[in-house]
Amino acid sequence: MNLAKYLCYAAVGTLALASCKQGPPTSTKPGKYSSTTGLEYNTEQGMKVADYQGIPEGPGLVFIEGGRTVLGSSEEDVAMTRDNVERTVTIASFYMDEAEVANIHWLEYLHFVRKDSAEEFYQSALPDTTVWARELSFNDPYVDYYLRYPGFRYFPVVGVSWLQANDYCTWRTAKVNEKLAGEGDIEDGGGKKKGGGLFGKKKNADAPADAAVGAEGTGKSKIAIENGNTLPNYRLPTEAEWEYAAQALIGTQETGNENQENKRIYPWDGRQMRNPYGKKMGQFLANFKRGRGDYAGIAGSLNDGAMITEYVYAYPPNDYGLYNMSGNVNEWVQDIYRPLSFQDEEDLNPFRRNGFLDKAEGYDKKGYQSLIDDHVRVFKGGSWKDVAYWLSPGTRRFMAEDSATAAIGFRCAMINAGSNK
Repeated sequence: MNLAKYLCYAAVGTLALASCKQGPPTSTKPGKYSSTTGLEYNTEQGMKVADYQGIPEGPGLVFIEGGRTVLGSSEEDVAMTRDNVERTVTIASFYMDEAEVANIHWLEYLHFVRKDSAEEFYQSALPDTTVWARELSFNDPYVDYYLRYPGFRYFPVVGVSWLQANDYCTWRTAKVNEKLAGEGDIEDGGGKKKGGGLFGKKKNADAPADAAVGAEGTGKSKIAIENGNTLPNYRLPTEAEWEYAAQALIGTQETGNENQENKRIYPWDGRQMRNPYGKKMGQFLANFKRGRGDYAGIAGSLNDGAMITEYVYAYPPNDYGLYNMSGNVNEWVQDIYRPLSFQDEEDLNPFRRNGFLDKAEGYDKKGYQSLIDDHVRVFKGGSWKDVAYWLSPGTRRFMAEDSATAAIGFRCAMINAGSNK
């Protein structure tokens, strides 16, 4: 054996021993050298590889372990829409807010928007509090007090359109990542620190509107994704994610196999709406309209206890630890509405972002024969003013993305970046 071959075999053996000793590289332990080129990281010529300990903890989020499920309505289709027929899909793991976004969170948003952004955007971010006003009902006090009175701080924000909810997600992403990156400062392309407004600049502000959200390709201020010290975007959940999280079938999983004991009609076991166990036996498990004219029960023995909305942490959470996935308020999701989404979407992370395969031209909105176009969005979950039928996760409705009501709120979600678990 010549010397060159001997040295080659010796080098391979050394690398093999090192590999056996240290194990294969991982995201959190990539090693000092590239496993394909042997070049050293973090040198003058080598690539910079930042320390990474996993995705940072996102405020307010709960981990939702993904998997296979059957989406679709489990209740009788009383409206005969046939717009959510059962089908098997797989949903990747993700994160979701444990509770609905509350009034105090929206007031915080308004505080920073007014401080950092243009007055025009501040005005557009204000919820429509007149959604409480009814010609034949005395709900007038809620118009003035529901959003701002301290007693309603942790009640779900309402009067918010789908478009406004998306803007909130963008702002929340920026604020959380600014904090993670260091007291609200972000790094520009030249390594300098700077801050700036999000939605339209104040006078004399020099940061671009998209700086704080880390927009790629601007050549200006951004947070480097490669550093791994910031969170992915907060966003509205897809309809499939929302429905999967509401089902919480992880609570019916048998240990050691892939069987589930039962399919749930609601986010809890059984067909009943009342708690069948313990000291709270007989208490309703959600905030909904029990019947015509009956929103809460009788004085001295109020059951669901809420004539309108309720504290976002009221009622027992489901098996993922999520509160009020049925009742209290309906919740916006990302998807545009189409009645045949169930047959068009893919079976891995299904999502309808536009009219692909089902064009808006097929719906006669101009002729008043349809309400469907590319600007109507799905909402889910039932609310304080809905009957029990709409509390089933498989039911779905839609409304224009720029509209708002006193019965629709939202919560945020986030991908589980870099992991399948």
